[in-house]
Amino acid sequence: MSHSAPESRTAREQLSQPLTTRTSTRRASQWQRHFVYRAESLKTTWKCRLTILIFVVLIGLLTRGFWIPSLGRTLTCTDDARPSDVILVENFDTDYLLFERAAALEHAGLSARVLAPTVASRRDPKMANTVSRGITEFMASVAGVQNLKIIPTLEIEPISLNTAYQVRDFLTKEQLRSVIVVAPAFRSRRSSLVYRAVLRPAGIQVYCMPVLGDHAPENWTATWHGIQEVTGQFIKLQFYRFYVLPFSRDRSGG
Repeated sequence: MSHSAPESRTAREQLSQPLTTRTSTRRASQWQRHFVYRAESLKTTWKCRLTILIFVVLIGLLTRGFWIPSLGRTLTCTDDARPSDVILVENFDTDYLLFERAAALEHAGLSARVLAPTVASRRDPKMANTVSRGITEFMASVAGVQNLKIIPTLEIEPISLNTAYQVRDFLTKEQLRSVIVVAPAFRSRRSSLVYRAVLRPAGIQVYCMPVLGDHAPENWTATWHGIQEVTGQFIKLQFYRFYVLPFSRDRSGG
């Protein structure tokens, strides 16, 4: 009897040790699950990734006749020019073709005035920079623009939006109620969105006139310059559409 008692006690201790260990492990697992967890994941091989890449490239090549012109047209505004109080030339990159189109609209009788926003002088913000003014007046003269008005504008980021505010201030002061925005084709969609967002609340009707250069929606992939232009304008369009315009705060006119 004296030997059986220690043996039974030892047996109970041996049985209780795994139970205690399991309980401790379960408690630790319950605590850790709030911070970490274990999961299985599947990863693709380089062969699978290469196959997917080749498939995507083939789809792009086979459908290029659809998406190339479609992407180009998403950047180009609809030509809806009508008789207006003034024609506005988007004079950011000093493109002669814009002045040529503005002169054609002026001669066609759609408006008797042409506005050209030009970089303001650092010394006097109310005066246009001498060099920029000279280039603008020269291109307008060669294009045959008859009644040109230069608007000195400050370059404040985002430039397109703040230029539109400064143009709005001028149009409101002059009591002009309609404008035709003449812009490069692949920039024109963004220009149309910006000017309509800024000018329409002021009661000014905005029309758009896209001007095609060397590249058209159907052939912009023919050169690296065309690809660069469309890619850049697409990114800027989305930036203005989803970030700048929704979160911009209108400024008081004057």
